[in-house]
Amino acid sequence: KNIEKFHAAQKQTFAAVETVPGVCCSRRATPIEKVGLYIPGGSAPLFSTVLMLGIPAKLAGCREIILCSPPSSSGAVNPAILYAASSVGIAKIFKAGGAQAIAAMAFGTETIPQVYKIFGPGNQYVTKAKQLVNQQGIAIDIPAGPSEVLVFADEQANPVFVAADLLSQAEHGADSQVMLVCAEEKTAEKISRETASQLKELPRRQIAEEAMKNSCAVVFNLKEDCIDFINEYAAEHLIINTRDCDEIAEKITNAGSVFLGAYTPEAAGDYASGANHTLPTAGFAKACSGVSLDSFMKFTTVQKISREGLKNLAPAIVAMAKAEALHGHAKAIEVRLSIHE
Repeated sequence: KNIEKFHAAQKQTFAAVETVPGVCCSRRATPIEKVGLYIPGGSAPLFSTVLMLGIPAKLAGCREIILCSPPSSSGAVNPAILYAASSVGIAKIFKAGGAQAIAAMAFGTETIPQVYKIFGPGNQYVTKAKQLVNQQGIAIDIPAGPSEVLVFADEQANPVFVAADLLSQAEHGADSQVMLVCAEEKTAEKISRETASQLKELPRRQIAEEAMKNSCAVVFNLKEDCIDFINEYAAEHLIINTRDCDEIAEKITNAGSVFLGAYTPEAAGDYASGANHTLPTAGFAKACSGVSLDSFMKFTTVQKISREGLKNLAPAIVAMAKAEALHGHAKAIEVRLSIHE
């Protein structure tokens, strides 16, 4: 319900604008007709991603929604994924995973229909496959690859909380990355010790240990340098567990999703806060946004011009067209106005 509530609030209406007398421009939103959802199902079947993608797809009004997820060794799709799909009204489910599932949705097969846009996270192979089919004209949501989190913590942060946040991402996969940024070396040391302690008790310890090899703690002397690093790193998930978290958040320009304060763990965003957890990774947050209702929509501009309006625009259009040596453009204006003169 929280996911639905947050995404339903993103619906927009656009008022028509008269740019000059007789010239009316408007913008119309329509759903993407055919979309494909990729749901990872390897070491951790991510049924929550079904909700994060399926709910906004339904709210947008997409006519055809298909879902691909890899089967287990028994040949069946994880039942939690099937239940989540059923709960949001997705009936077309295919047992296909990895890069081959992306290719199937992009180009179509005898059984899997071609879609116009592909959504969903995955490992480096899935992410690369999405980028490759994008070059062939198939739209994708974002490059959502191996998970990552950056935690910015100061001396008031509870090391137990911070360590738990770091490990909650490390357990996603061996290729995940977790980063700790501090302005005090003692804080980093306390959190590092606590992380090592909690790691011993983690059920997915082996996976998290591999992820920790890709990870590190970074200490700067100045808080401003911490912020500069955070914006350069452009994390998928950014947790700001500092005394002045709201003030720091105002200075963040690059992050997929931001979590403020001691009681806003990244895990809340993964499941139940309402915000979408399909987010840009690998620095793409510098230019990309996470999945939203708009991700399942396309926007068409509509223009209607009266003869009076065209007369108002004509001098500028004709001058610009001739300056670009596009005389046919100028002619399209001149013939319309000369007929009635």
